[in-house]
Amino acid sequence: MGVFNVHERLLTAGPDQVGALIDTLSGGEDDRLWPSHLWEEMELDRPLAVGAVGGHGPVRYTVAAYVPGTWVRFAFTGPRGFHGFHEFTVLPVDAERTVLRHTLAMTVSGVSRVTWPLAYRAAHDAVLEDSLDRAELACTGTIAHRARWSPYVRFLRGLERLVTRPAA
Repeated sequence: MGVFNVHERLLTAGPDQVGALIDTLSGGEDDRLWPSHLWEEMELDRPLAVGAVGGHGPVRYTVAAYVPGTWVRFAFTGPRGFHGFHEFTVLPVDAERTVLRHTLAMTVSGVSRVTWPLAYRAAHDAVLEDSLDRAELACTGTIAHRARWSPYVRFLRGLERLVTRPAA
């Protein structure tokens, strides 16, 4: 099964300002793009650079390509059955407007043919919209139309809390 998924936001900011957000990707305290306050933290074994290894939750990847301030591509290494990449790209419109785009392109095989549409897709869409909200807030100081989780995403998050909650 082929998957092609794009999320993007037109930001009222120059490409340098938007590109600087990509450069902070790490999941650490200085990360201004990844919504770790709402989702599993992104972790990398070293600062953002080609060859860095990490992921978020069960999704694992390696930094396959990186052009500072412009583009970063992560190649999937897990979960089993995810074959492809996801990336952030900075696309200048003019001196004062820039599109920040996230693209996911992959094929899924095995059990991922079931887990992608039932669990991962909705969560992926939600985390990306939350990430674009963070980008908009960082660039403009406000969010014109805050992303909202669907009832299904809220259900999945509640189920996750039940499964991962520590024993009493």
